[in-house]
Amino acid sequence: MSRGLPYSVKQCLEKSRDSALLAIETYNKPAVKFRSGGYIVLMVISWTSLFHAIFFRNKIKPYYRIKDSNRFEKKDGDYCYWELKECIKQYFKTDTANPIRKNLEFFIPLRNKIEHKSIPEIDPDLFAECQALLLNFDKILEKEFGLDYCIRESLSFSLQLFPSSRNLVEAIKSNPDAKKVKEFINKYRSSLTTDILESGQYSFKAFLLQVANHKSADSLPIQFVRYDELTDEEKRNTNRIAALVKVKERPVSGKDLLMPGKVVEIVQNELGNPKIHKNGKTKNKFNPDTHTRCWKKYAVRPNNGDDNPSNTVTKYCIYDEPSGQYRYTKAWAEFLIEQMQIDDEYNGLYN
Repeated sequence: MSRGLPYSVKQCLEKSRDSALLAIETYNKPAVKFRSGGYIVLMVISWTSLFHAIFFRNKIKPYYRIKDSNRFEKKDGDYCYWELKECIKQYFKTDTANPIRKNLEFFIPLRNKIEHKSIPEIDPDLFAECQALLLNFDKILEKEFGLDYCIRESLSFSLQLFPSSRNLVEAIKSNPDAKKVKEFINKYRSSLTTDILESGQYSFKAFLLQVANHKSADSLPIQFVRYDELTDEEKRNTNRIAALVKVKERPVSGKDLLMPGKVVEIVQNELGNPKIHKNGKTKNKFNPDTHTRCWKKYAVRPNNGDDNPSNTVTKYCIYDEPSGQYRYTKAWAEFLIEQMQIDDEYNGLYN
């Protein structure tokens, strides 16, 4: 299969594929409690090796250079390879909003947070990103080296029960590690745009709906179909089915409240998506930094680490104790839209 490839490329590819298969095996073992942790650590190794294979094939040596020198850094006689963060930077270049990139960047700090801890309660909350991490891996593998290198044909669907996240709330209350990890997850997700959050390449969400057995013996019982590859009619039917599955509305914590990233998106769009130029760079006029300056200026919530985090202006902001995060109201977004149209109000944030 790897005939004709240089030895360095072949070696990295084999390591990458083996690591991915080990990650899947670890995740799908019923008795394993260190499920997400083991899977993420192995998938980070897998992705890093895949990028190294791509760079070697392209005649690029993925090593760090000594500053102001053409020589490569070495440690204990070995070259210092680019870690995943640097590989992502070199591969995607200026494509900073790529959902595959955002998915990978989610797992780098998360890996550091959970690899030395055991928090099985967090697994259901990570499933969508973990699934996308694997599907993206096979997609890039096919794109760069062809269909013969993909691992999809080596896998089968694992048997599933009904995973539940109900234990996560209790774990957050009693386990400081679980609370910190959940805070990071919420913070990262809130920083993303709606387009990225809804992309199947960042987070692959699916539901299983039991149907009558198909008459054809050749049909697959389960098959992944990407939503963005469906026709308009197929999307309408899918949405209709999804609606029918919602048999009963249940109370939802934080309903109608907005994550910080959503507030930023709403305000920026309502302002007409204006841009500003600063330090040679172009960025949105209303961005996460602007939002932080706003809640500080208008004192709608206390600073991080305050002894009384729930001391908010409830018309605009609510503190969610289980997650340790702040949620914002639609009134807050509307207030900001009005204020940010006043030049003195906006400029005053940076004075």
